[in-house]
Amino acid sequence: MILFFVFLFGIVIGSFLNVCIHRLPRGESVVAPRSHCPNCQRQIAGYDNIPLLSYLLLGGKCRHCKVRISPIYFSIELVTGLVFVLSYYFLGPDLEFVREAIFGSLLIVLVMTDWQERILPDRINFPGMAIGLLFSLMVPVGDGAGQWLAGRAGLVDLPLELTSLLDAVLGALAGGGLLYLLGELYFRLRHKEGMGFGDVKMMAMVGCFLGPKLALLTILLGSLSGSVIGLLLIVALRKG
Repeated sequence: MILFFVFLFGIVIGSFLNVCIHRLPRGESVVAPRSHCPNCQRQIAGYDNIPLLSYLLLGGKCRHCKVRISPIYFSIELVTGLVFVLSYYFLGPDLEFVREAIFGSLLIVLVMTDWQERILPDRINFPGMAIGLLFSLMVPVGDGAGQWLAGRAGLVDLPLELTSLLDAVLGALAGGGLLYLLGELYFRLRHKEGMGFGDVKMMAMVGCFLGPKLALLTILLGSLSGSVIGLLLIVALRKG
């Protein structure tokens, strides 16, 4: 029963993430005006804005102009609900669950804005960094790099909160710093930009949540999976 209510809360958050995904790349407010149909511009009534259910009852169409609404809206709500459920299932009613649910929500917005608009909004990355650093004081990052570095500097018996914060800071430097160096190297060699600075800020945000080891692992796995998918698309579409 608790998981059901967690799912309901997740799909409500997913509905808000849809607003963020649509409006942030355009520099619009995510608070006002109220949600409206992108085709006829009519405001969406509250009874037509119930996560998941309204989309199914309306057959994926606007009540007024009958133009089909992208299934992406439905998918985002569903995925967000599942992220919340899985986080709660594995972590339970703990601050770590809250952290992972927020982290997952931030990544959903970034994935979709990057896919649709090729933008990684600062209005997600910078608050995400702040949230990651704040949570590191309450939920240990557990990377170990901070404690190792503190020991090397002769700082023994540091409070767990400080070593965790140091893990988060090192994660931001490792994740964002590596991409910055790779982008700069590419620019020096090819004399054209190969990576946007949004990627650097995104990985700095990821590092604040994960610490340096998992941030670097994320870059490695992302690069490998991107290469595999890219090669498959080249073969399937017969393009260069």
